[in-house]
Amino acid sequence: MEPRKVPIKMNQKDINDAVDYLYTHGKKYAEAKAQRTYLEEYRKSQKAMLMKVAMTNGVKTVAAAEIEAYADAAYVEILKGLAAAVEQEETLRWGLVSAQARIEVWRSTEASNRVMDRAAM
Repeated sequence: MEPRKVPIKMNQKDINDAVDYLYTHGKKYAEAKAQRTYLEEYRKSQKAMLMKVAMTNGVKTVAAAEIEAYADAAYVEILKGLAAAVEQEETLRWGLVSAQARIEVWRSTEASNRVMDRAAM
């Protein structure tokens, strides 16, 4: 049994909406990615600062200072912020991918329609 083909109906408004989404959310995605990158780098700086404080407060080894830094509430807060930033970036990224896919489906459908129109003549 041959699988049933379901026609995909997209109108010009759908395509315009997809293009608008790409335009308006591209900048938001860039901002979200910049925030994630900033937090990734700041996390390293925060760890170094916390390790420095631990060493100043009598911690004897780098490994012990690292444990202190990882356990610090400020470091944990950065990790929470990083998780939120990654979630926001990925949400925007997949929205952009979805809009691009809708445009590609429309392009393929239009090309198929043109071929069918020529064959019907």
